Amino acid sequence: MITIHERMSQQQIVGLSLAYIEDGVIQKTECFGELEVGTSKEINEETIFNACSISKLLTSILVLKLVEGGLLDLDENINDKLVSWKMPDNDYTHVKKVTLRHLLSHQSGIVDPDNSFSPLFSFAQWPSMNDLLQGTTPYCPTPIKSSFEPGLEFHYSDAGFCIVQLLVEEATNTSFPSLMTDIIFQPLAMTNSFFSSKLPTVNTACGHNKDGTLTPQKYPLYPYPAACGIWTTPSDLAKLLIEVMQALKGKSKLGLTSIHELIHPQGCKEWMGLGVFLDGTSKKLEMSSLGWGVGYQCMLVAYPYLEKGFVVMSNTDTGVHQMQGFIGDIYRSFVNQINYA
Repeated sequence: MITIHERMSQQQIVGLSLAYIEDGVIQKTECFGELEVGTSKEINEETIFNACSISKLLTSILVLKLVEGGLLDLDENINDKLVSWKMPDNDYTHVKKVTLRHLLSHQSGIVDPDNSFSPLFSFAQWPSMNDLLQGTTPYCPTPIKSSFEPGLEFHYSDAGFCIVQLLVEEATNTSFPSLMTDIIFQPLAMTNSFFSSKLPTVNTACGHNKDGTLTPQKYPLYPYPAACGIWTTPSDLAKLLIEVMQALKGKSKLGLTSIHELIHPQGCKEWMGLGVFLDGTSKKLEMSSLGWGVGYQCMLVAYPYLEKGFVVMSNTDTGVHQMQGFIGDIYRSFVNQINYA
């Protein structure tokens, strides 16, 4: 049987870190490879990776906490609380207004502009959410609007989560990173989870291309925390998955009482929850999230009612979808071992 090291060598994957959940606890962690190609700096269980779009799952859980606190509402017109920027009214939003639920489930009618939401060029060019949504930055060169009636179609959207971030910050008068740290990271002891502006580099995995070479920036940064800006570890993300499992049993460390909304099919797609993808039903329900950015790929999968799951993070962009590469092999190996009885 081919080993993990051999498969990593075949696909030129520089580093890999995994955490497995069994019976609602982290059963084991595994680490392979290096933080940076050509060095002796080995990946360990505290090595930090870019979570990329897995950030959207954390954002959705944060939003649920704020909804439970009465600061936000999943189903009200987002323009009722937005201050510095408003969703433009047009023929598509005349009948149905855009809501948080639409945004979190990628059904707001927003289609991201081509070539948008790239990594940060420099810290001096860090865009504000207001400027970004108005289309005045190189990261999103076109003003954001609904191009379809909300709730009728699925269009994966980073812009939608930028709106979520702006809404959260204006409703709470607090920065998004501070809220995530205070409400999610600290209570769950996610001590190795950070945002781009606070990125440590001592034990942070550098990004690599599909040929195993370093990306032009060792640490590609995204100035859109809610959409793709979180840096973390498989073990920290496993703690978040365990929190979802515990919340479903009424034992949430965060005091979450509406976690079922996260994994309830939303709108026009039965496979879409709030910031998370769904498959199966009842105790066989699977929730998953993928992260894919410049230099990194990752995946988390959980069976919340079976209290099982895994997280895998890599510091190499293989150039193919996770399910077509090594991460897909890890997923299939994990699923094949599940006993649903």
